[in-house]
Amino acid sequence: MIKTIVYGINGKMGQILSEQLLKESGMEIVAGIDRSKFDIKRTYPVYNSLYKYKGEVDVIIDFSHPSYLERIIEYSLEKKTPLVIATTGFSQEQFEKIKMASEEVPILYSSNMSLGINILSKALREISQVLNKDFDIEIIEKHHNNKADAPSGTAYLLADVINEALGNSYKYIYGREGNNSKRENNEIGIHSIRGGTIPGEHTIIFAGSDEIIELKHTALSKKIFAQGAIKASRFIVTAKKGFYTMDDIFNDDIQNLL
Repeated sequence: MIKTIVYGINGKMGQILSEQLLKESGMEIVAGIDRSKFDIKRTYPVYNSLYKYKGEVDVIIDFSHPSYLERIIEYSLEKKTPLVIATTGFSQEQFEKIKMASEEVPILYSSNMSLGINILSKALREISQVLNKDFDIEIIEKHHNNKADAPSGTAYLLADVINEALGNSYKYIYGREGNNSKRENNEIGIHSIRGGTIPGEHTIIFAGSDEIIELKHTALSKKIFAQGAIKASRFIVTAKKGFYTMDDIFNDDIQNLL
């Protein structure tokens, strides 16, 4: 039985993850961590600090807020507990802290846990190298009206996949306005839309002369992110110390689909 702590248990993703984990064989929620109170009956305790939990734990899944990163890493390093980090909006400095911590404990980080996004990423690596000279690249991401960070972590993930495939020679432009918005060749435009209850939608546009190619991923439910986090947890509890992404667990699935 994989003993699991969910950090951010009372958030929207935390609640969905909790529901999915309770149905999952071989996994058990031993505690939830959250700063806010949520008066519902649970089969596990909820604390406002990791250190209030005194039992054993095999993995921590983090769907919280960037401001909690340091205390999560501190606990993980002290207890040698593997981490699955699905929170978005980290600064570059915080991301470096994750990388440094992964030298001592196994950490899987991803701004998007879905299989579909990872298949899309693989396709983008191939397509970008063929189309980049003759096509302009733009990314449009849509999310619900309560999402705090913009652009989304997934938009950055997709932009980084494209940029790395092109030798990191492109710069990111966030939205366009004014009378001096003529596009340069080495740009990836990233645009954010917030509204309603959209779980997540990402469209990558390759606009060429007289033709347009669009690749799009739409999340119809947040359950896909919970299922990805569960799969990541099963992977990370047996992994050696190091930094991992969803590529490390989805590669076999992707190869079977392509």
